[in-house]
Amino acid sequence: MPRKEPRLPALPVGSALHTAFEYVLLVLGSLIMAASFNAFLNPNQIASGGVSGVSTIVLQLTGLNPAITQWGLNIPIFLLALWLLGGQFGVKAAVGSIVFPLCVLLTSHIGTPTHSPLLAAVYGGIGIGLGLGIVFRGRGSTGGLGLAAQILHKYSGLSIGFCVAIFDGIVILSSALVFTPENALYAMIGLFVTTKTIDVVQLGFNYAKVAFIISEQTDAIRQVILHDLDRGLTELNGSGGYTRESRTVMMVVVKQNEVTRLKMLVRSVDPQAFVILSETNEVLGEGFKRHA
Repeated sequence: MPRKEPRLPALPVGSALHTAFEYVLLVLGSLIMAASFNAFLNPNQIASGGVSGVSTIVLQLTGLNPAITQWGLNIPIFLLALWLLGGQFGVKAAVGSIVFPLCVLLTSHIGTPTHSPLLAAVYGGIGIGLGLGIVFRGRGSTGGLGLAAQILHKYSGLSIGFCVAIFDGIVILSSALVFTPENALYAMIGLFVTTKTIDVVQLGFNYAKVAFIISEQTDAIRQVILHDLDRGLTELNGSGGYTRESRTVMMVVVKQNEVTRLKMLVRSVDPQAFVILSETNEVLGEGFKRHA
C-alpha cells in the first residue's frame, strides 16, 4: 500500500478560528497590494486598472491622497452593489473596501526602489496579483471596480471577466490621456502580470474550473455543493480500473473565486476525496456566460 503523507489538521469550515484566519488573509493581502502600489505603481504613474489606478490619475490631476480617493469610490460602490445585488457580499467586502485604502495610507511613505517604468510594472503587477490572490483565498474582496463589474454583469449579461476588462480598459485609456500613451502601455503590462500572478496563487481566476470528484461520501458532498456552494453538478457513472467496482464521479463547474470554497467543502466532508481540477476557457449556460 502507498505510504500516507502526514496531514495537518484542517480548520473546521465556519469555525471562529477559520473565520479569523480568513480576515488575516484579507488584511495581509491588502497590505501586500498597498505596499506594491506605493513602492512601484503610484510613484511611476502606472494606473493598471481598478480603484487604485483611478486614485493615481486623481493624484496627478488634483493632488488628492490616493487613500482618500479609494475610500471615496469604494464605499459608494459597495453601497450601490448592496442595493442592486443584495447582501451576497457580506461583511468581508465592506471590510476590504475600508482596509485596503487604510493600508495604502499607512504605507504611503514606503519609498520606491526603482524609477524604471518597466520594472515597476512587472514588480508592481506581481505584488498586486499576489495580494489579490491571498485575499481571494480568504474568500474576501477589496471592493472597488470589481463590485461595479458585477453590477454591469448582472444587468448586461456580459461575462464577469469582460466587465472587469471594460472598467480596467477605461482606467488605462484615461491614464494615456492624463500621463502619456507609454504609461498606458506599461499599465497594460502590469495588468497582464497581475492576472498571471493571480493564476499562480488562486489556480486561474480568469477561467472557470471543471472539478471531478470521487469519494465514498457522495451524498454528503452532493448536498454541500448544491446547498452551501449553490452550484449544480452532474453525476457520471464510472468504475475503478483496478477493483472494477462501480463509482459515482461528480462533475461540477465553478468560477475561479469559488475554487477555494469548493476544495474546503469537499475536504470538510471527506479529506480523502479524490479531486481533479482542470481549466476550461468558456462555459455557456446558467450561472456563467449566456449563449450567443
